[in-house]
Order: sequence, then structure tokens, then C-alpha cells
Amino acid sequence: MPFPAERPRRTRQSAAWRRMVRETRLTPDALVYPLFVVPGRGVRHPVASMPGIFQLSADEAAKEAKRVAAAGVPAVLLFAAPDRKDAHASDARDPKGLAAQAIAAIKAANPELLLWADVCLCGATDHGHCGHVRDGGVIDNDSSVATLAEVALNYARAGADAVAPSDMMDGRVQAIRALLDREGLASTPIISYAAKYASAFYGPFREAAESAPAFGDRRSYQMDPANVREALREVLTDVAEGADLVMVKPAGPYLDVIREVRDAVRVPVVAYQVSGEFSLIKAAAERGWIDERAAVLETLTGIQRAGADLIITYYAPQVARWLAGT
Repeated sequence: MPFPAERPRRTRQSAAWRRMVRETRLTPDALVYPLFVVPGRGVRHPVASMPGIFQLSADEAAKEAKRVAAAGVPAVLLFAAPDRKDAHASDARDPKGLAAQAIAAIKAANPELLLWADVCLCGATDHGHCGHVRDGGVIDNDSSVATLAEVALNYARAGADAVAPSDMMDGRVQAIRALLDREGLASTPIISYAAKYASAFYGPFREAAESAPAFGDRRSYQMDPANVREALREVLTDVAEGADLVMVKPAGPYLDVIREVRDAVRVPVVAYQVSGEFSLIKAAAERGWIDERAAVLETLTGIQRAGADLIITYYAPQVARWLAGT
């Protein structure tokens, strides 16, 4: 019997062939690096559950952003953990609050670096939820949306290149777009956490951002991990309301959702490789169970192959250096 004519191994036989026929190409331009800002000066506090990640004061965040940009990463995503926490998220709305000060400091030191500002209430509230709390512990959607729009406006005025609402309240993209446009900030993009799941993979992040809820959980507003049609509904709603980019979070356990979203919209799709995904790789690598570099590049390639145009990852600067051969 003659051997079949199909021999796929012909173009796998050398590194040069593999590079030439590679279908998915990960580049530094696709990467976004999260930064966690805390009060003070000269603060560089390690996050125990996320080796290599730090809580930074605004001055240190500006220095870190410069290192990130030098590695070839084009954007950072800012989270603020102020000391002042109250029921109204006052610090997040304050032009002199922690986030606004950090945005200004980072942009002054790194004018070419894109700064995305995470818009939520959890880090600035005394209860740690992403919206206002009514009697009985109910998260009130509409009053929360009004406040979120104020927070987004504050961050845009401080110099953020984009605002990224992560709260999962209904209608917040529309409210933010309307307020930004009315206040002369029509050119500020909205990057919507459109399909944000109530995931078990957020634990280390809550240490870094100091945003764990004081009671209950976030399942009344974040999505059920079992649902994908609902994710498409959320995404399409946000695009109709004015979102310029849409996000799926987490990334690794939701590759099917990323693909469904990519096929459904024409705006850029962002995926967030979250803290738990990062820490799992770190922990296994520290024990010698996996090759860290190989695992990171494989997981990020898989996220991009699923349809993500951009990836938020705590590995961004390291990956950029790896890709550059340094």
C-alpha cells in the first residue's frame, strides 16, 4: 500500500519551518501589565500569594511603569487600594484621591505608555463590594452606575488613556459613555469587563488590591461560570452601549467564551489571565514540576489562539523580554 500523500510533519522538521508556518504569533504589542497602587512614598510591598508582584506607592508605580515600557509592553492596567474607604467610594471619586494621583504620576513619567484605569467601587468601599449596598445586603444597581460614571470621569480627567469598568452592573457602559461625552472626553475609550465570571481564581488579586468583600460574595452581579450565551448577551449589550473593547475574565478556564465572543463582535477582544492562573504557574514552577517559561508562553498562545487580541497578564514584562530574546 502506498503511503498517504499527506505528511504534515514535513513543515515541522526544523525550527525555521515551524516559525514560518506558525498560525498564532504572540507579540509584546498584545500585552497589558496590571499595577497595584497603595498610599505612601517609596512603598514596594511584595504580594505573598503572587511572587514577583508588588503593591506600589504612586512614585514607585511610575518607576515600575517605566521599566514595563522599556521591556516593550505598551499598556498598564491600574488598580488602587486607598486607605480611605467608606460606603460611597469617596476616594475613587476624589480628584485628589489615590487613583487620580497615581494616574497623573504614571502618565507624567511615561507619556507614551497607555494607562488603563480599572473602574470599580470595591477597592474604595468599606464593604468591598463593586456597588452600593442597600439594607439587607442587596447591591443596588442604578445608584452604583451613577457613581461608577463619576469615578470614570475622575480617572479620565486625571489622564487615563482608557477607563475599564469591572463592576458588572447593568447599564454602566452607557452611563459612563454619556457622562464622558458630555464632559468633553468623547475620545476616551471604554474597555468593558463585559463577561466577568464569579471565579475561584481571583483569590491572590484580592490580597493585592485589598478588595475582598466584607460579607457574602459577588455572584449576584458577576457571571455564573456555567453560562456562555449569557456572556454573549452581556458583550453585545456593552458594545451597543458604546464599549470600544470588551473583555473576558478569567482567560484560561474560559477559552470557549473568548472564541464565542471573538466570533460575535468586531471590536477588539481582551482576555485577562488572572491572579490565580499566574500563581498556579508560579507555584508549580517553583517546585520544579513545570517549565515556567514554556508554560507561560503556551498558555498565552492558547488564549490568543482562542481569539483574544490583547491579554492582560502579570507575566507581561517577562514575556516581552523573552520574545525579544533578552
